[in-house]
Amino acid sequence: MSQILQDARAFEALHGPTILPEQRPAFHLSPYIGWMNDPNGFSFYGGQYHMFYQYHPYDSHWGPMHWGHAVSRDLLHWEFLPCALAPDMPYDKDGCFSGSAITLPDGRQMLMYTGVRHETDSSGQTREVQTQNLAFGDGMNYEKYSGNPVLTEADLPAGGSRYDFRDPKILQASDGTYLALIANDQKGVGGQILVYRSRDALHWSLVGPLASNHNRLGLMWECPDFFRLDGYDVLLASAQDMLPKDFEYHNGNGSFYLLGHCGESDGSYTVESDHAADYGIDFYAPQTVLTPDGRRVMIGWMQNWDTCNLHTRWVPWFGQMSLPRELSVRNGVLCQRPIRELELMRKDEVRHTHVLIRDEERQLPGVSGRMADLELEIESVGPVFSRFAIRFAKNDLYQTTVSFRPHESVLKIDRKFSGSRRAIIHQRRAKVRHDQGRLKLRLILDRFSAEVFVGDGEQVLSATVSTDLSAQDISFFADGAVRLNVVSYRLEA
Repeated sequence: MSQILQDARAFEALHGPTILPEQRPAFHLSPYIGWMNDPNGFSFYGGQYHMFYQYHPYDSHWGPMHWGHAVSRDLLHWEFLPCALAPDMPYDKDGCFSGSAITLPDGRQMLMYTGVRHETDSSGQTREVQTQNLAFGDGMNYEKYSGNPVLTEADLPAGGSRYDFRDPKILQASDGTYLALIANDQKGVGGQILVYRSRDALHWSLVGPLASNHNRLGLMWECPDFFRLDGYDVLLASAQDMLPKDFEYHNGNGSFYLLGHCGESDGSYTVESDHAADYGIDFYAPQTVLTPDGRRVMIGWMQNWDTCNLHTRWVPWFGQMSLPRELSVRNGVLCQRPIRELELMRKDEVRHTHVLIRDEERQLPGVSGRMADLELEIESVGPVFSRFAIRFAKNDLYQTTVSFRPHESVLKIDRKFSGSRRAIIHQRRAKVRHDQGRLKLRLILDRFSAEVFVGDGEQVLSATVSTDLSAQDISFFADGAVRLNVVSYRLEA
C-alpha cells in the first residue's frame, strides 16, 4: 500500500467520526469526510452492495480524486470502508477518475478506472491526459495492475481526444468476453461512447463507437452505463454544456438516457428516443446495478456542477447520492420508483382523504418533518385550479416548494427561499401529463434533499436543500379548489 493511500486512510479515520450521524443524510450516501461526486464501481460483491465514489478527503471542495468506498445490504444503510484508490502512480498521479467494477471468475473484484496526469503543452496550457487502468481486490483492499495503463491514446480511433477519454463501464457479454464502454470526445463529432473488447479483462481492442453525439446533446459525454431492460437497450450518460430542448436538458451539465435496440449481427445501436434522466436541479453521472433478485437499480450524484463549489470551506462534507431507484420501461419512458426497501423504514402512517383546499394554505395534523415519505393525489373541484403547491423544510423564514400549474402542465421545484447564501440555480420545471388537474406525486425527504416522483415514476425532480433542520413544517396551498389525498410516513433509518 502506497504512502499516499495510507495517508488518506489515516486522515479519514481521524476526521470521519467527528461528523455526527444527525449532521448528514440518514439514508442517502454521503462522503465519510470531505468531497464526493460521481458514483463509481456500483456493484454487488461478496454478499453486499459496493459503492465507490469520486472523493477528496482533505477538503469539502473538488481536489485530486481518490475513490471513497462504502457497502450496504439494502442500499439505504451504508457502512464506510477505507479509501480504495489514491492518485499514487505516474499514470494517475493527478487523479483516479470514474470507473466501474466487475467480479472475475477467480472471485476477485476488478476495478476499471480512468487515471489522470497533467501535461503542459507548448503554449503553456495544462491538460489532463487520461488513460484506463485496472485494480484487483477482495472488497476491502485493491492492488493496481502492474500492466497499467491498459488503454491509452494509442487505442483511440482517429480524431479521438487523449484529454477526454474516461469513465469506463465494464460489462460481461453472453459469450464470456468483457466489454468496456468508455466516453471520448472526437473532433467533429463531439461526445461518443466507444466499445472495447477483451477475453481476459487485461488486453483490450477497439470494437468501435456504440453511439455518437454529432453535437445533438451537449458536447462531451461522460459516465456511460448500458443495459437491457423491458425489451430495450438503454444507454445512460451525462453530457456537458447541453442546450435546452423544450422542457428537456435545462441543467447545462445533465444526465440523459437513450432507448434503442442493438443489432444482433453487427452490434449497431438504433436510438428511438432520448430524455432527461432527472428533471430537477441536482442529478448527474448515474450508475446502475443488477440486484440478485433481478431489479435494475440506479443511483446518481445528487448535485449540480454549476452550484457545487460555492459552499464555505468549513463545511466538513459535501455531496450525496440520490435515492436508489428501481428502473423499468413503460410506454417508451424510463420510469423510476424509490427502491422498495424504503417502505420498511416507514413509521407512523397518517392519512388525510378528500381534504378540500380552496384559495388558502393549510397544514395537516401529523404531516411534518425532514425525513418523510408523502404520497399525494390531487384533483380539481369544479373549474381546474390555477396552482397547487406543497411547501416543506418550512418555518417562518424558509421553505422549499413543489408547485403544479395544470393550465401549463408544468411542475416546478423551487428552493430560492431555502436559506441559500448564494445566487445559485434555484428552480427547475418539467412538463407533466395530467387529467384535468388530476395528478399523483410522491415526495421523499431526507434532511438535506427532496426527490419528487411524478405519476408512476415517469419523471423525477431531485434537489438538495441546505435549510437548517429546525425547519420542519409542511403545508399545502391552492389557488382555486383542490381535493387532496395524503398518506404520510415518518422515515426512520
